[in-house]
This record gives sequence, structure tokens and C-alpha cells, in this order.
Amino acid sequence: MTDRTYLKWLHEVELKDIPTVGGKNASLGEMIQNLGKLGVKVPGGFVVTVASYEAFIAHNELDQKIKDLVAGLDPDDVESIRRTGLSVRTLIKNGKFPEEIWKGILSRYEEMSKQYGQEQTDVAVRSSATAEDLP
Repeated sequence: MTDRTYLKWLHEVELKDIPTVGGKNASLGEMIQNLGKLGVKVPGGFVVTVASYEAFIAHNELDQKIKDLVAGLDPDDVESIRRTGLSVRTLIKNGKFPEEIWKGILSRYEEMSKQYGQEQTDVAVRSSATAEDLP
């Protein structure tokens, strides 16, 4: 896969992309495209796509491990839910990005910093789930 599959600039994203970039990112992309024409400045940035998440999970062989953890979960036991959540988060925290994605993220960040005339610009990192804004 190419860098464009894993990462997208916000100005390239629109509402139809919610399944691959999430609701917040799609909305930001729409604002950049539509409000920019009216002179409203919306900060730019880039998206780490669902394809990146899927590649991360595959690269670290986490799919079955997570399924096994969730299968052992007792949904009526708050402590079981807490332990399972902690175990899943630990697996993800200890994972490594595939090199292509990691290099792509660094490259996009460097390019974005240049766009803002800074060596290392400040950024905000936000989650944008693909189903969080659905009814």
C-alpha cells in the first residue's frame, strides 16, 4: 500500500470519507474546503486512516490476541471489564507501527511544520472513530 492509503491531508477529506477517516476528520476536511473559500482559516493537518490501524494490528499480530481477551470477558463483572480493557490497551501501547506508516507520519509532520514556518510545530492529536457520530 502507499502512503496515501495510510495517511491523508485534511484538505483531501470530505464527509463521504467517514468510514476511512472518522467523523471529526471528515468534518474538519469539509470545513477546510468550504470555509476556506469564504476566508475562514481552519488549521490544517493530516489523518492517520483506518487502514493504518488495520496495518498496525496485523503488523503486531494483535487481532486474535484481542479477540481471545474479549472472549474471556465477563460483561457483568466491572473488574473483568477493567482488566480486559487494560490488557488490550497494553497490547496496543507495546505495539510498533509498520515502518512505512511511521516514516509517513514523520514526513507529514515535517511537511506540516514547514507549512507553518516552524521547525517543530505544535499539534493536537485527536481520535476520530468511524461510528462515533452516528445516531
